[in-house]
Amino acid sequence: MNYEVRGCKDNACLLTLHGLNKATMENWKEENNALNKTFVFASFEDAMAFMQSAATKISALNHHPEWSNVYNKITVRLTTHDTGNTVTDKDRKLAALLDIAFADLF
Repeated sequence: MNYEVRGCKDNACLLTLHGLNKATMENWKEENNALNKTFVFASFEDAMAFMQSAATKISALNHHPEWSNVYNKITVRLTTHDTGNTVTDKDRKLAALLDIAFADLF
């Protein structure tokens, strides 16, 4: 995996860049009735690897993110539609899962 992004040359730097501590809610912003975060990767291929690695775990939760990809960035928005578009424990669990999936890539 190529870590060269924003001056990072290793996985520890990328994790610090994201404020990521395994299974934490750091750097998720709660706004407009949703949890939001942008993950930045070294390349498009790394971003796609993240989405693919998270897909099976996401399906197991049966709670799916709104996410989009532009080159090396994946923007994620989590909200629970069947509760009137509010943040619930389902969203917090999915956020933690995505943080772990990100950390596991390194």
